[in-house]
Amino acid sequence: MKKLNNICLLIAGIFLFSCNDLIDLKPESVISVNSFWKTEEDAQGGLIGMYNQFRTFVRTDLILLGEARSEVMGNGTANADYRIKYFENSMTQSNADRNWLQLYKIVNFANLVIKYVPGITFKNEATKNAMIAQAYSMRAHVYFMMVRTWGALPVMTEPVEGYDPVTTYKARTPTEEILVFIKSDIDKAHELYANNNFNTTRSLWSKPALNMLKAEVYLWTAKRAKGGTADFTTALAALNEAEQSDLALQSNFADVFAYTNKGNKEIIFASHFADLEASDNYFADMYTSTPTASDGIAPDVVAVIGAGGGNNWWAPTALIRNQFTEDDSRRKAGFLEIYMTKNGTTTFSTSIVLKGKGFVTGGVRKFLNDIVIYRYADLLLLKAEAKNALGQDPSAEINKVRQRAYGEAYSKHTFINGSQTANDEAILQERLFELAFEGKRWWDLVRFNKAFEKVPSLKGKDANQYLLLWPLTLQTMSLNSKLEQNPGYN
Repeated sequence: MKKLNNICLLIAGIFLFSCNDLIDLKPESVISVNSFWKTEEDAQGGLIGMYNQFRTFVRTDLILLGEARSEVMGNGTANADYRIKYFENSMTQSNADRNWLQLYKIVNFANLVIKYVPGITFKNEATKNAMIAQAYSMRAHVYFMMVRTWGALPVMTEPVEGYDPVTTYKARTPTEEILVFIKSDIDKAHELYANNNFNTTRSLWSKPALNMLKAEVYLWTAKRAKGGTADFTTALAALNEAEQSDLALQSNFADVFAYTNKGNKEIIFASHFADLEASDNYFADMYTSTPTASDGIAPDVVAVIGAGGGNNWWAPTALIRNQFTEDDSRRKAGFLEIYMTKNGTTTFSTSIVLKGKGFVTGGVRKFLNDIVIYRYADLLLLKAEAKNALGQDPSAEINKVRQRAYGEAYSKHTFINGSQTANDEAILQERLFELAFEGKRWWDLVRFNKAFEKVPSLKGKDANQYLLLWPLTLQTMSLNSKLEQNPGYN
């Protein structure tokens, strides 16, 4: 076996992309930690391991942490099962079955790159710096997801390379310190990126992607950590810098997500999925089995569904569907309502998500669309949010998004600048229409302080602010005696 393949097996199980593109090396019978971090190829292997662990997370859990607790998804035709406690916001420390283990695996790979790659000799120093920058970017991004989900966290800045209770068992660091740490990682990464270039599939961290993360972090601290005007200003500057890269909206909304259009110019950063490299992602849980006209479903609807796949474990709620107007192209490209007619009576059956419907091969549907982390429309709406907070007119950014969404009907939906409060409401609503099912909505609602207003299962519970955080699972607590449960969940 080639040395590189052994490396891939050693550090990340079986890597699912990029290994074949690297240089073939002579066979080596034994690979240890001491012999691994020596060459540029070793560094590349470690970085691939980090992205592979990230894909494992986004495949199933990004939607759970970033959207499941909002008003977007509800019961489908199948039993929604463990998802119910998320959209009903009935989690306890006993039933909260999502923990941070996979996220810390990603952090550990990033820590390995940060620790060892600086000591490796590269042919091109810019390549080396870019690898380290990607590790800092990923670490900052993962900690940002975790701090918004659980609040205070154990901070791991050194890789765990063996059993060491001092390194492994850590108490939780306060949220405020975590956010400072995240900003520090962002600054370190920013200094290391040489340019605004993307890789072919836009599936690696880049300077524009980092600036998107920076903007998100500073908008969060501006609104949730009393960062105020200074943080809004920093966020806007980061977005302006990111916008200087090779970005453009796709003319057709559905093309943004198409399996055959990966790495298009709207994408800033995505987790890459491909046939024979990865298994179905979370969009499979939002589709349906193959229907026929004999089931009482209209032929045109059957044609849109095509070959079925996955299962309708949960589905877009009526609350969300009814907010989209018929002339909004994001409605038709985002989801489909299915009605059944029997004995002359038509009833609603379910709805399915079309954004990630994948492709069909051999009569089988595979849900392998890239999971988009950041894209240009997201940038425009974050920019509108920052500008509005600073007393500037956000019309240009909002209308750029609406022009694509409404096409010939745009004149009926042109945004006109109003009060800061009214603008904020319009921006939050536009983010719902544009980014639904992309793992953004819950964190948007918390950032705008609207979760208790917009989510039916949280209405009237605004006195219980602890509900904005997730409880630590009992399993997580049992693995580290220094951890304390989030208040309200004891």
